[in-house]
Amino acid sequence: MSDSIRLLVCDVDGTLVRHDKSLSHAVVAAIRRVRDAGMRVSLISARPPSGMFAIARSLDLIEAMGAFNGGTLFQPDGSILLARQLEPASAKSALDLLDHPEVTPWLFRSGHWYAQLVDAIHVPRERLSACVEPVIKSDFSGLLCHVDKIVGVSDNHALLARLDEQLTAILGSTATVGRSQLYYLDVTAPGANKGDGLTALAAAAGVRLDEVAVIGDQRNDLAMFAHAGFSIAMGQSPPAVRAAADVVTRSNDEDGVAHAVDAFILPRIAR
Repeated sequence: MSDSIRLLVCDVDGTLVRHDKSLSHAVVAAIRRVRDAGMRVSLISARPPSGMFAIARSLDLIEAMGAFNGGTLFQPDGSILLARQLEPASAKSALDLLDHPEVTPWLFRSGHWYAQLVDAIHVPRERLSACVEPVIKSDFSGLLCHVDKIVGVSDNHALLARLDEQLTAILGSTATVGRSQLYYLDVTAPGANKGDGLTALAAAAGVRLDEVAVIGDQRNDLAMFAHAGFSIAMGQSPPAVRAAADVVTRSNDEDGVAHAVDAFILPRIAR
């Protein structure tokens, strides 16, 4: 656990924003206090870049950020530094395995979000997160090149857990598989995970990994917890995520990031 923190990297959904996807005044003010103390701040998220620009502007961020679980690194002006994408064969295998009556597939590529039904589950929430409208397409077979992310969406959480294990076993080292929410099963490129993404963000900022603090709430954040010098889990996180973190803050609906800044981050900067 490092006593020298120079970069704070925050997850977005379930962490920075509340359940309704809003960014509270308390969190905005807390991030300002961190930056005023001389610390750099970045974001890493399962969201596409389009879903991160408005938050970055609200927080006055100037550092590179990681989208698609860290698979795409980009600057606040939208310029892409790095883009890791699925091989077409892996994308096809993922879609084949997600072909289930209780699972809705989504596909992200080239700045677009493809869905099969406009009124499918969680589409309204994804509109708020991705800040783009879905392109409705019944057949994804012609979209398998340059895929940033495939998502299996289902409110059958036990089913997604089983598919998580199956996809991990079948795709192996050709993809990164994991749930970014209980109802979202993400499939991204092999290096598109928050551990490798955090490593790239630290390098872009010119800091060592042991000088990075991270805040997250879900299983896809565990990889960055393992790489960072100091890790903070949100209060509503699953038990395994809380157990993996150095400390636990309040929930996202209780402005847990603001609490973490004042209770854990600023005192360490002062030391």
